Parts: sequence; C-alpha cells; structure tokens
Amino acid sequence: MASAVRPALASYACTAERSAARLDRLRRVLCAAETGRAGDNYAVLASEASGQHGHSISARAGHSPEPVSSERASLALGIPLIDGILGGGLGWGALHEIAAVRETELAAATGFALALALAAGGSGRKQETIWIAEDLSLAENGAPYGPGLPEIGIAPERLLTVTAARGRDVLWAMEEALRCRAVGVVIGELRGRDIDTVATRRLSLAAAAGNTLGLILRAVPDDAPSAAATRWIIGAAPSWRIRGGERSDVGPPRLAAHLIRNRRGPLGAWIVEWNSVEQRFELATHSEPVAGAIVSRSHRAAVA
Repeated sequence: MASAVRPALASYACTAERSAARLDRLRRVLCAAETGRAGDNYAVLASEASGQHGHSISARAGHSPEPVSSERASLALGIPLIDGILGGGLGWGALHEIAAVRETELAAATGFALALALAAGGSGRKQETIWIAEDLSLAENGAPYGPGLPEIGIAPERLLTVTAARGRDVLWAMEEALRCRAVGVVIGELRGRDIDTVATRRLSLAAAAGNTLGLILRAVPDDAPSAAATRWIIGAAPSWRIRGGERSDVGPPRLAAHLIRNRRGPLGAWIVEWNSVEQRFELATHSEPVAGAIVSRSHRAAVA
C-alpha cells in the first residue's frame, strides 16, 4: 500500500492561463461524461489536465450516468463497529474531511482516502475517482503513484488527476466534478485554510446533487466550522507481526483513525490495519502494551 501513496515530485511552475484552460476542458468533458458522450475525451483530459506531470494518470468514462438509488445511501467501510457508529457507513451524496495528524503523515491520510475510493468502486458503482490538487501541493507532497495503485486494488485508468494553479480553482473543479453523475468519488487536496464554511456548504450541496462522495484531504487538521458530515484525523501507527507471543518483522500498514465529527452518531478512535488479501481495512488485533511486566523490583523501588 505504501508504494501507491506519494513519492517526491520535482517542483514546477504553472501559469494561471494554462490552469484556466485545463479547468475549461474539465467542464466540457464532465458534461460529456454525464450525457454518455465522453469516450476518448476523458483520456485526453487526463493527459492535458496534468500538464507535464510525470505521474499523470488517465481515466475514461464512456458509460451513461447511473441513476440515484436510495438503497445505497451509505458507503460501508467493512468494519461493523465503525459502520455502526456512522449509521451504516459514510453517507453518499455528502462531503467528508480527512486530515493528517501532521504534514509528515500525509501519506497515511492519503492511504485512507484511497481506501475509501476503493470501497466506493466495490459498492456496485462503476464511476471514476477524480483527484484534484493545487500545483504547489503536488510539488511539496507528491501525488498518488500510478504503478502502485493496483497493489491496493485501484485500476490506474479509473483515477483521474487534475491540477490547478490556485486553491479557488481546486474548489471550482471539485464542485463541477461532484455534480457529475459519471463520477463516483471526488478527492480535493487543499492547503492551509483555502476553504471556509460557505465553500464547504457549496461542495456539500454539489455532492448531494450528484449523489457523489466528496472527500477533502488536508495536510494538517483544521477546527474551523464546516458543512462536512464527518471529520477524520489520520496518522500512522506502529505495525509488526506477532509470532509466538513475540513481536517480529514489520507488519501490514496500520493507521490511527480519529473520528472527531459525526452528524449521525458518536465519535471514536481506532487502530485499523490494511488487509492486502481482501483489500480493505480491518480493526487491528494487537495493540502496543502500556508498560512491560514488573520483574525483580524491590518494595522500596515500587513505593518510590
């Protein structure tokens, strides 16, 4: 899973004019996809929208839009405890926020977002996932690594990356994509405080209109008011394999997931572990001991 997440990228400049042209192409292709006329234009958009980016990923949407179904109101994570707290899972047609504990752990938050996109693809929906980010954000933190995506079960042709010169362009592209019924998941990576309550409200309404799963990805937590249905803080967690009661080797990827906002129920915190066979997260079965066993300590030492 680690290889699918953010390798370093060389920084590069992007003019506002080039960004505006890419956003205009995005608008036209999303409209075509919604009416079932996208075809090869979607792949053209992927290569052009990513400019000279070495890790751009193309996508296609050559199918007609899927009607909204009330039977799929929630996206189950496959973990009964968490799904129960969420009221059945993450709400479709809603906006959700995912933030890394700190910027150095953005890869963990990215892995969580990609796992949600994978779960959305396995829920019977055939639509693509769109990843939208600012140029500077990609230069600082990297982008999803195309050749590593199949390792976590995501077909590279199902993920379209779009770059924008400014944060407001990212918000505009997110709103357009969320309203498109040919898109299943929209991930928008934002830097700092590029978004306010009004913007999150617009994105939430757009997600409801398109019955799309909207994910805001942040490098650091933000406690500002938001219209998001849930808010997560994700960090890396220690991982190892247990053999004969002893720790040995490095285990599967683990994340510390903190649910700090939930409109459907209570909050919570869990350690989840990536199951590479079933390609989903599950609750970790072993946790770090608080303290080791007491061995040969005198009464005075114990009292002191």
